[in-house]
Amino acid sequence: MDVRVVEGSFVEVADSAASGMDRRAFGEFVGPQGELASYAFGWVTGTEPRVAEFSVGIGAGNPGGGTFHAVVFEREGHYAFSLTDEPFERVPQGGPHLTADQARAHRDLPFVWWVADHVMERDRRARWMQHWVQGTLCFRTPQVSGGHEPILLVTHDADDGVWELVGRAPADDSGKTGHLYHAIDGDPTLIEVLDLPAGHSATRDYPGGPWRRHSH
Repeated sequence: MDVRVVEGSFVEVADSAASGMDRRAFGEFVGPQGELASYAFGWVTGTEPRVAEFSVGIGAGNPGGGTFHAVVFEREGHYAFSLTDEPFERVPQGGPHLTADQARAHRDLPFVWWVADHVMERDRRARWMQHWVQGTLCFRTPQVSGGHEPILLVTHDADDGVWELVGRAPADDSGKTGHLYHAIDGDPTLIEVLDLPAGHSATRDYPGGPWRRHSH
């Protein structure tokens, strides 16, 4: 199926209320029959519970057009959407902001959820958000955790699903467990490998270098 998710701008601003960063990503969706949608999603670090926001716009200038808004939250180790009345972002393809009830009654709601799932799967920034929402844990070597070595090896274990972040020194039992999103905050180039399936790993020779993927 020829579906395209085109990543657009990414905006980060300090959020003094949460003592964190307000991150917002934008993009465009093109379906197999040329269907168009625009989207935006975002999250604010330092907030609890970890709930993100998502907007999908369709049909700009058409009677049936609208912008759908939802929150994104963790449910049983995955992410879930729930429609909300609160507008998040205005996007180019979107018409008027829809309330949750208006969105539920809209004939194109299944298409909007389809767009949202494709964006969560294909937009690298959405994977970053997903790991933040889910609170994914990772193991970091002392050298990586202390900022003394760059991350050169990322492993997603097949047995327990744990992510491991390793530098030049090999991993041992002296590492530290933390949240994967904290590591991405420090090195956003990790977004390239956040889709590693369990049982796979990725390596690179230097920070910012190309990742090579491996299956175990």
